[in-house]
Amino acid sequence: MQRVTRGSVTVDGEMVAKIGPGLVILLGVGHGDDEAKAKAMAEKIAMLRIFEDEAGKTNLSLLDVKGEALVVSQFTLYADARKGRRPSFTDAALPEVARPLVDTFVSLLRAQGVPTGEGVFGAHMQVELVNDGPVTINLEL
Repeated sequence: MQRVTRGSVTVDGEMVAKIGPGLVILLGVGHGDDEAKAKAMAEKIAMLRIFEDEAGKTNLSLLDVKGEALVVSQFTLYADARKGRRPSFTDAALPEVARPLVDTFVSLLRAQGVPTGEGVFGAHMQVELVNDGPVTINLEL
């Protein structure tokens, strides 16, 4: 995930989602991921203190700053490029498993009170963001 001042997703020339300050979450789903993990991640992300308070300390959560989230499914996060010259994606969940779990994660994040936009699962997307900090956090549970 990346802390951003703004972010958007465009598919086939049409902007499908846009956020202001908050987080762009590039979400990979792997084998063994389930709804319990999605719930834990949504709760963690909503309350993770990575935004600055008035003293410049990272003491505030996405909920505290009333930030937004933009969730983009990205199976390429599971790329394994250790062997050969073409990455393997065998650790990524199949689309029929990943899609419902991405949808569940988005719903759970919204249930936490976070306004959440989303990309289009399986589509070729152009993702734009302005990283704030820069702050980029790899979160695995």
